[in-house]
Amino acid sequence: MYKAFFGLKQNPFNLSPDPAFLYRSFQHEEALANLIYGVHSRKGFIVLTGEVGTGKTTLLECLRDFLVSQRIEFAYVFNSRLTVEQFFDMIAYDLNLNCRRESKTEVLFALNELLISRANAGLTTALLVDEAQNLDWNVLEEIRLLGNLETRVGKLLQIVLAGQPELDRKLDAPDFRQLKQRVALRCTLNPFQEADTVEYIRSRLEKAGLAEQTIFPPEILAEIHYRAQGVPRVINAICDNCLLTAFAAESKTVTMEFLEEVTQDLRLEWPGRRPYRVRPESSETPFRSEPQFSRGLK
Repeated sequence: MYKAFFGLKQNPFNLSPDPAFLYRSFQHEEALANLIYGVHSRKGFIVLTGEVGTGKTTLLECLRDFLVSQRIEFAYVFNSRLTVEQFFDMIAYDLNLNCRRESKTEVLFALNELLISRANAGLTTALLVDEAQNLDWNVLEEIRLLGNLETRVGKLLQIVLAGQPELDRKLDAPDFRQLKQRVALRCTLNPFQEADTVEYIRSRLEKAGLAEQTIFPPEILAEIHYRAQGVPRVINAICDNCLLTAFAAESKTVTMEFLEEVTQDLRLEWPGRRPYRVRPESSETPFRSEPQFSRGLK
């Protein structure tokens, strides 16, 4: 809606995990390099963790693009709330196994045959699991057992588990110490520092067609970082709504008033935000105290 108004060719702040808009911060670059290295070198188990909205799925999309370009066959489990039967059914479907998919035994025989055949041909096969913190204990145990498929020179199946910090806590459980010991590489994504938030917003606008970022003044960028707590998905939501609000007001610049309106509409919470309270003279009419901008911003 606002693209023409700001001279943009694309929407810069979509919430979808588009690899074309990946901001290659140091930690994202390092994590992606570890994922690619782990799969390419047949390390076996690789774990990627991070808080909600820090970019795990986007990195998996980048990894999928790499696997396709390298002719590496892979199965991708994007819905981790599965039974054991459903899990093996998804693997059989993605890898196009020639077997009865409702039979776990037949899937395992067909999978083992495929993995050995590809390994003998010098080819790699991978399994990617997103939202792995939701995996049922029984499914996680099946994944551990798949990691046992190996030859003398390496693992037959490269397994990437991506999830929220709860995944690390699950792997720390005594029952899964065998799986934890098999993890060859670990990557962690953290929220941005302020400098990364500023560069993140600038780079997304540039990729969307805006050569010079003049929409968000420095003080607004600092406040967006603070209110989003450096989480990329929240930054996207704030910026997208700010552009929409500025467009509606026919303003080429985002103001603090626009930001305040957007963050209230999104019901965001951040340290130091003053909560809603009730007027003393009336218990029925709520009001919000005047905005208290962090770090003395005006």
